[in-house]
Amino acid sequence: MKKIEAIVRASRFDKVKEALSNREINFFTFYEVKGYGHEKGKNLSYRGAIYDVGYIARIKIELLVSDDYVEQAKAAVIESAKTGEKGDGIIYISDMTHIVNIRTGKTGSDAINS
Repeated sequence: MKKIEAIVRASRFDKVKEALSNREINFFTFYEVKGYGHEKGKNLSYRGAIYDVGYIARIKIELLVSDDYVEQAKAAVIESAKTGEKGDGIIYISDMTHIVNIRTGKTGSDAINS
């Protein structure tokens, strides 16, 4: 079992969701996050005052997948989130040692397929 975490541009989220769905990966968690990286934030001017908008809004997606789906999920995110510009995002993959479905008590791959 693997946990895939991807931070992508908010504008590309719908494409990522569709690409995952096309590969039959329909269960994930996502939330809005802010960060600071190579792209850097921008300064905005409002009524003569300059505001540092140094944090860039992104969407973080978390997926739990069996080892059989790791490459498919990674490819889906890369293909759909990539614009070729700085700030496209990042993917990191971690091993999950133990997963339990609270409702059924099933563990491992069975826990996410219940």
